[in-house]
Formats: sequence, structure tokens, C-alpha cells
Amino acid sequence: MKLAASLHRRFVVDDVSYVYATGSAAVLRLDDVSTSLLDAFAVEGGRNLAEWESDNADADDLVDRKATLDQMVAMGLVRPAGETAPPASKLPPMPFPLATLVLNVTNKCNLSCTYCYEYGEDRIADSTRADGTVKAPMMSAETACQSVDFLFESAAARRDVTITFFGGETLLNFGTIKAAVEHAEERARAEDKLVGFSLTTNATLLTDEVVDFLVSHRFGVNVSIDGDQKTHDRHRTFKSGRGSYEMIVPRIKGFIARNKAADGRPIGARVTLTAGMTGVCEIYAHLHGELGFDEVGFAPVTSAKENDYALSDENYWQILDEFAALAEDYVVAAAEDRPHGFSNLNDVLRELHQGINKAHPCGAGLGLLGVSTEGELGLCHRFVESGEHEVGNVATGLDEEKRREFLEAGHISTKVACHECFARPLCSGGCYHEAYVRYEDATKPNLHYCEWIRAWTDLGLRTYGRIMNANPGYMARFEDRRAAAVAAAHEPIENTAPAGTEPTL
Repeated sequence: MKLAASLHRRFVVDDVSYVYATGSAAVLRLDDVSTSLLDAFAVEGGRNLAEWESDNADADDLVDRKATLDQMVAMGLVRPAGETAPPASKLPPMPFPLATLVLNVTNKCNLSCTYCYEYGEDRIADSTRADGTVKAPMMSAETACQSVDFLFESAAARRDVTITFFGGETLLNFGTIKAAVEHAEERARAEDKLVGFSLTTNATLLTDEVVDFLVSHRFGVNVSIDGDQKTHDRHRTFKSGRGSYEMIVPRIKGFIARNKAADGRPIGARVTLTAGMTGVCEIYAHLHGELGFDEVGFAPVTSAKENDYALSDENYWQILDEFAALAEDYVVAAAEDRPHGFSNLNDVLRELHQGINKAHPCGAGLGLLGVSTEGELGLCHRFVESGEHEVGNVATGLDEEKRREFLEAGHISTKVACHECFARPLCSGGCYHEAYVRYEDATKPNLHYCEWIRAWTDLGLRTYGRIMNANPGYMARFEDRRAAAVAAAHEPIENTAPAGTEPTL
């Protein structure tokens, strides 16, 4: 019988060897024996087991080597050469219970951001009906409460559910948000469920009344802000062309102070990275260190490449260099057991530590759906009102056949180009919306940034290894979120490795 090493990624940090086993999504520390075994079987076509045993017959530690090899086979790191993989289970038992509903409570905004995917050149939503009439710009309180009922009924088997409010500028429809929250909390009490709320805002409408409401109901809040005044005002302007930075900063500071005093949930900054922006480290220092955001996340702009703010290939690699520099700061903080607010890296480290292995790139269409102002159900908030991606209505229910068709088409098993990529457990082909903008097919893998994703994943792996070498206890902070991560189904899990300090081979 021939054995061969399965798809994996090896890396060495601080003279300690690790391997990321793609099949199981496990990060394993290698000792000398396991390293030599991986070397022995990581050859094209595999190696004959009897031949290996003959070559090692005189080894003093042959028993230990065989035992380690058995472990590697059991974990899928070494497998019979040419083994036919069993058919992939494309979907969990359906209908899959919802965990999160994103309510697009308005399709209006008081800003006119250049790169907005909802109102810019890359928009896929259609705000008019088939008869030419305009769809409702604001979600009614009735539709919002109906959406809440739909979520609770669809999530009957879950104890925890999440409602996220989105826009346009979400807070333009504050009255509907209040009505939905009150109704959801009433249902949660009646059904012994836990309901959480989150919201994205441009911060222009963070009045005292709004802040008090968000804090008292323990909202998780993301604020769209791109950095200091010069950087932010390049794209995030009012319709007059005036920048929004001066207005929002005092409001943000007041909100953060009020939230910290109440021991509220973390407040995050969401930065859209565009061509010609200030460096990532400078943006992070300003938003985290000066303005006081708990976390800062960076999102490369989703845009057709002909737009002047679109990122070039060179820009992407510059961003990765800047992410690497910020990761150095993260490692220092982790060694001193201090939390760090680089949310992109926090997410990767959590997924690596928990052994996340995605069958789909996110929970869109599975544990998460978006709702339009009129109650139309979309795959996620970016697909509401896009027509072909409609999967039902909160009034009439979910079109399970259409939902299943999309999820089957978007499953990692259909993305042949991903099958030999070590990073596929974390990526699973990439964002559906990005794929639609680029290729007019949401289920296609995002091949235009595969090399970048592999490099980013490699950076995450090396950072993980460095932290495990310096302060393995730091990773405990990601373990108590496991149940919540699974329940929320933002990132569906097919196969997982046990959380905790990684095993040694």
C-alpha cells in the first residue's frame, strides 16, 4: 500500500515547525519524528509503506515512528495514495434554522460615498418594481416586526438569535429599529430565547437619544469611518461634497465613552480600503488609539476594476505588507496578554484555533438572510432587491428550493479551482457579492485574489504559531466564543478540530 501526505501548509516560526492540515483544518506542532514522516510521504505519487518500514527497520524508535504515522493517518494528514474521497455532504439537514436576519431598514442615505456598493456604479439592487413604481425607501414598523416573527419561527430550534440593522444610513429609520427591538425582546422573553442586536452606521445621527437606546439594549455597533479627516473625507462626503469627519468624531467619542461606562459590547470601526489611502497602521493608530474604537476592521473596496478608487494588484500587496506590520504589533500585545483590536486578524486566529472548515464562504443563504424594506428575502444584505437572488418574503416564507439550489451551487465541492488550495477551509471561494460584481455569478470562486488570500492565510498561520510559542494561553479568549460562532452560523462549519492548545505530532 502506498501512503501520501494530504494537502497541507508547513511553516516554521521561531525554530518551531508547524503544519496546517487542510482536510481537518487543524494546526499541529511538528516534532522531529513527525517532520521526517511528512517529508517521507510528501512525494509525488506517495510512498510504499512496506518500503518505508524496510528503510526504518533498524531505527531505535521504530515503534514511536509507527505510532506517530498511525496518528497522522487517523488525522488525515497522511492518506492512502490515490484514495477516492467520499462524496461531499453538500448541505446540512434542511431546512437549516436561521440564526441571523439583516434588516435593511432603509435604502436611503444622508451621505454620498463614492464607493458605495448600494448606490454607486456597482449596485446590483433595483429600487423599482416591475411596473416601474418605486419601492418603499423605508421599512415600516409592521414589516420589521413581521421580520422578527419570521426569524423566531425559522430559528425555533435555536436559543440565540441575532438581528442586524442595516441601510442606507440605518439610523434614518430609528423609529422602526425601536419597534423591532421592543417586539424581539418581548418574543424572546415569551420563548426563553436570547436575542442580540447589531447595527452599522455612518455616525452622523448618533444623538443622545440614539446613543442611550443603543447602549441600554447592548447593541454591537460598527461605524463606517476610513481614518483621519483627510483620509475619511476623500470618499465619505455629504451630497454637497462636504466631508463628514468633523461632524461624526465628537459623536463617536461621546458614544464610545457612554458605552464603556456601561460596560457595553465592543464598538468597531469599519474601514473601506481604496486606492491612494493612508497606511493601515496609521489608520489603526488613529481609530483605536486616538478615537478609542475597541476594534478596527479593514475591507478592500468591492468594485469593478475600472473605477478610479479600485485597488490594483499592487495595492493589494501593499495592504498585505501593512497588515503584516500591524500583525507585529498584535504579537507584542499577545505576548503581554493584552487584547488587540485588529479585527481581521482576530477573526483569522479564532478560526484557526477553533479549526473552522467552511463549506461556504459565509452564512449567506444558510444561517443568515437579508430583508429589504418591503420584506423581500435576499441571500444577505448586499443582495436584497437584486431580483435573481430573492429567496422569499417574510410574509409568505422562504423559498426552500431556491435556497437549496444556491447553496448547492456555492458549495466548496463545486469550486474545482479551490480543491488544491491549502487556504480553502477559511476562504471557501470568497465573497458571493464580490464574485457577482466581478463575474456576474455569485457562486464562482474569486480567482482574482487567490494568491493574496493564500498570503494572508499564511500570515495568519505564522502569527498563530508565534503567539502559541510565546503565550499559548492567549488563545483561550477565542474558545468561549465557539458556541456563539456556531449558533450564529455566520460561518457554517462542516468539520472542526478541537479548540485548545494545538496537538503535537
